[in-house]
Amino acid sequence: MFGQGKKVKAVSAKVDTIVGQQTQIEGDIRFSGGLHVDGRIRGNVIAEDGSASVLTISEHGCIEGDVQVPNVILNGSVQGDVRSDERIELAAKARVTGDVYYSLIEMAMGAEVNGSLVHRADSDSSVVNFDREQQLTGGGSDNT
Repeated sequence: MFGQGKKVKAVSAKVDTIVGQQTQIEGDIRFSGGLHVDGRIRGNVIAEDGSASVLTISEHGCIEGDVQVPNVILNGSVQGDVRSDERIELAAKARVTGDVYYSLIEMAMGAEVNGSLVHRADSDSSVVNFDREQQLTGGGSDNT
């Protein structure tokens, strides 16, 4: 049947850092491990290279900026592009205003994406790798 031969890695729910519901952060965040967001972040959220990091955004959480994290569990809102190298889970109250780049996606009824869904296969060279430094500095765009 569908998906035979593919093994899905379980996403660890370990949380190292919490952004509380009454917290607002302005600026980019770089992290590794688990980040849980109940508050608001105005800036890009980027996981360290080569990490198996997990970003969880609760229904109260909001990010205004781009997200570059291997594993994303989203039930809040993101205004910006979301790039996940491994797995993205869009729960029923998830709202994304931007493009979603994924290898594996799970989307619940009620989740909303106002942008494109772009599948990234391991051997797919048509999707340009996200340039983290350009994104942080706001420099140039790469449309190849």
